Amino acid sequence: MNLKTLAPIAVVAALGFGTLTPHAQTAPQKIGFVNVPEVIKANPNSTAITTVQTKANTELGALDTQIKAIQAKGAGATAAEKEQATQLTATLTAKAKDYNDQINKLLAPIDAAVSATAAAQGFSVIMDKSIAATSSLVIYADPSTDLTATVIKNLKP
Repeated sequence: MNLKTLAPIAVVAALGFGTLTPHAQTAPQKIGFVNVPEVIKANPNSTAITTVQTKANTELGALDTQIKAIQAKGAGATAAEKEQATQLTATLTAKAKDYNDQINKLLAPIDAAVSATAAAQGFSVIMDKSIAATSSLVIYADPSTDLTATVIKNLKP
């Protein structure tokens, strides 16, 4: 038998043996929710975060518009325009990373407050409340799973 013949058999055997092994019961996972925009507003760095986000949206939006204008020409774009699009894309990527790093640094206290709150109250998963609600990912959540107020309290020095 060659390797191509043995591979499917090995996969089926592994799955079969995996179903035979006893599985330990795990404790239920506690899932909590945080209203991230509300926490960002309460953060002492909220003005700086908004400033960086606005600047990033403006600068990156302008670069993206330039790139899309060149891409819209399709095959009619000159070699110089294609090179310019490549350079603009590289610039966009670098600037996006820089802005992302700046924002992540400003959001670090929020991440720490969320982590501390989750650990203190035994939550294993924390989700953004607004995203979970608007995406229909979560249809119902017990109000006691909303950790927003506690996270905000943990943000205050």
